[in-house]
Amino acid sequence: MEEIPITDAALGELAPSPSRPRDSAVGAAPFFGGPTRRPGERLEPLRVEVMRDLAAFDALAAEWNALVMRVDDQLFYRHEFVRCWLTHFAPGSPLRVLAARDHTGGLVAVLGLKEEQGHQYGVPVRQLVSLTNKHSCRFDLLAEDPKRAAVAFLSHLLADPHWDVLRLSDVPDGGAAWAMVNAAQGAGMPWGAWPSARSPYLVLPPTVEAWKKGRSNAKPLRRRRRRLEEKGRVEVERVSGQAELKDRLEEAFSLEQSGWKAQQGTAIAQAEHRRGFYTSLAEMAAGHGWLGLYFLRLDSRPIAFQYGLQYGGRYLAMKPGYDEALSEVSPGHLLTENLVQDCIERGLTELDLLGDDAPYKREWTHQVRQHHWLFIYRDTLVGKTLQRSKFRWAPVAKRMVGRWVRRR
Repeated sequence: MEEIPITDAALGELAPSPSRPRDSAVGAAPFFGGPTRRPGERLEPLRVEVMRDLAAFDALAAEWNALVMRVDDQLFYRHEFVRCWLTHFAPGSPLRVLAARDHTGGLVAVLGLKEEQGHQYGVPVRQLVSLTNKHSCRFDLLAEDPKRAAVAFLSHLLADPHWDVLRLSDVPDGGAAWAMVNAAQGAGMPWGAWPSARSPYLVLPPTVEAWKKGRSNAKPLRRRRRRLEEKGRVEVERVSGQAELKDRLEEAFSLEQSGWKAQQGTAIAQAEHRRGFYTSLAEMAAGHGWLGLYFLRLDSRPIAFQYGLQYGGRYLAMKPGYDEALSEVSPGHLLTENLVQDCIERGLTELDLLGDDAPYKREWTHQVRQHHWLFIYRDTLVGKTLQRSKFRWAPVAKRMVGRWVRRR
């Protein structure tokens, strides 16, 4: 573990200056002011630590989770979730987890990164990337004062010439990681942002009766449920503990693999790292009381499932699946109807459908949570060229090709 103090001079070097050029690909980033400093007040420098292995990362577990609970208490940000992700999706990856401590030694910010060699339009690129993929759902800088933490972390990273681009994936609108973009703007560094997942979510009312009012899909689902009940006994099962969890997971994985995901090679059971992640995550969640694995059964046979987690008043719907042979009665939607009612009765306030927008999710809500990929490039010839090729030249070329195709 390395420790690097961030001085007031370094903070000043990254302060926004109207005389510095700003090479941005989108509009101004959201402003994170942080705590107001009184005139003449001097902030003690933050000390940045770098965790480069799992042992050092694990040593932060208690402090990490305490920070999460103070600043943005989401399960995807907790140490247990990130550790599970690292174990199965990034074993042996060179870590670069940044942690900032104040003058008391308390942990006030963390940013989970790893080093990665990639390519952009065929050009080798040295990247620092967030601990994310499509299974991690959401990512953010965790900081009591996002502005100050971003300046400290960027100051530290600028002292290392061995990277070309910093990429943070799936940062929600209004997330603290946008403060990293603000700090980069202040330093005159090239940057850009791409929209990523638009995740639908449903704010749950306090009663089932209130939810039922005005539902456009209520009558069609009633008809489909009656048609399903004509085929046999229909039951809903909720698995939350570790008893029989292994067998229930196998049922879910087998059901998912029986459909179109198997043809695309994206089913959980088709890759050992995916199977390991969702199995370990379910076991961990069950131990903490966070698991919510639902099944719709026809004569005891599973015909739909929803793999999800319950945390902080939300139900996080991570992986659905259904028997495509019964698609005419929409078993997935029928299960979702039961799931919503159960969540309301349990006092939950939100159903987060996660992932990308999709028509089947819009059956339940029109609200979406926008996420972005954030890119910060070194202020070098390589960094400027990479930024301009991604955010200027490539979009222009794409538009020109599109116009040419339409005119043919």
